[in-house]
Amino acid sequence: MSLVTVKDLTKIYPSFTLDSVSFSLEAGRIAGFIGRNGAGKTTTIKAMLNLIHPNAGEISYFGLPLIGNEAAIKQRIGYSTGAVNYYPKKTIREIVDVTKAFYPTWSDADYHTYRELFELEESKRPRELSEGMKVKFNLLLALAHGAEILILDEPTSGLDPFARDELLDVFGELKKRGVAVLFSTHITSDLEKCADDIIFISRGRIVDALPKEAFVEKHARENETLEETILRLEKERKAT
Repeated sequence: MSLVTVKDLTKIYPSFTLDSVSFSLEAGRIAGFIGRNGAGKTTTIKAMLNLIHPNAGEISYFGLPLIGNEAAIKQRIGYSTGAVNYYPKKTIREIVDVTKAFYPTWSDADYHTYRELFELEESKRPRELSEGMKVKFNLLLALAHGAEILILDEPTSGLDPFARDELLDVFGELKKRGVAVLFSTHITSDLEKCADDIIFISRGRIVDALPKEAFVEKHARENETLEETILRLEKERKAT
């Protein structure tokens, strides 16, 4: 079942164009949104969250258009667009107390489960956290209200390899609960470990959006790794 549909999404800037981006996200599947820095991943995600206004295209969640239903939709999704940069002097506990008031579906049990998993101390303040721990805290806020869809922009950036593996394991647990996960990345090994689907974007255009096995079957040459395939496709597009 498609929980999210992005159709012909276009955003025009003076030096960059997001060009007719289309893909969908399904319940209980993890989609890796891969592309080099500047390819259009963050622009797409911001449009999906109505943080920027596209020039054209349609975005819908649960069969409802984002425009006109944003408040209701955002009660049912979790999202993270970078490290925490707000309330730097407040403690984690104080920030959580404010945040949970906005979500009727907030679960203290889930909050404590993920807080322990991420080893976050409630007495700490964001300014006292490492970059990797800031990412974890942002994810904690996104995970604690029973989201049916999780949209994450470069969530593994800044994490050490052990923390990255830990986070990808969390994605696997969410998948078992039927959550749809979209995470942007430029780290191919993250896709190898947990992605069910690959959405590959280059220069503002979707190269392909397929289940991982189908992507490999269609694009990989003999004995190529997924990383080698994606790097080759990127070079071929650059050459044209």
